[in-house]
Parts: sequence; C-alpha cells; structure tokens
Amino acid sequence: MADMVIVDRDGVEHTVAGKTGVSVMETLREVDYGVAAICGGMCSCATCHIYVDAAWLAKLPAPQGDEKELLQELTGRRAESRLSCQVQFTPDLAGLKVAIAPDD
Repeated sequence: MADMVIVDRDGVEHTVAGKTGVSVMETLREVDYGVAAICGGMCSCATCHIYVDAAWLAKLPAPQGDEKELLQELTGRRAESRLSCQVQFTPDLAGLKVAIAPDD
C-alpha cells in the first residue's frame, strides 16, 4: 500500500493508506469523507467527484468518454476535476493528493 492525501470538504488534510490496483474511489468510500459513489464505480453518477492536486495531474491519463461527459455537466467542475472511480491508484501515485469536491 501507498499513502494518499485527502482534503475533506472542511479543508482538513488526512493521510490514508491507498489501495493499489483499485480506483481511488474505493479508498475514498472506505474513509467516508463525503464520496457517495452511488453507482459503485460504473462512471454514471459523478458522486465521486474530486479535485486532483495540480502537481499530480500530469501523472494521470486525461478523462475519456463517459467521465469527460459527466464532468462537463458539473457546476463545480474545474480544470483539475476527475471522477475518482476512473483514477486507478498505482504505486507510482504514492502521495497523490486529492480534494473532495462539493456535492453538485
């Protein structure tokens, strides 16, 4: 496992053990900082919306397909927006910092 830094909706940073080989959403759902992930990772609801710290954006593949479409519909969308169900946590992402986006 590798650590991940999560900024909750109150702006508090938490360092948690991320699970490699699964989506970031899986870790966020377990720590209960406000990610509902209603669709369970099927990329159909956008309730796992996060903001990826700018230092990490270049290390992730760009949003594609359904994720890109869902992000475009969010009023809270920013350049660093991603759906955490579409970001696979790998050892290369040790230290990844994300913030939980507000409910949309």
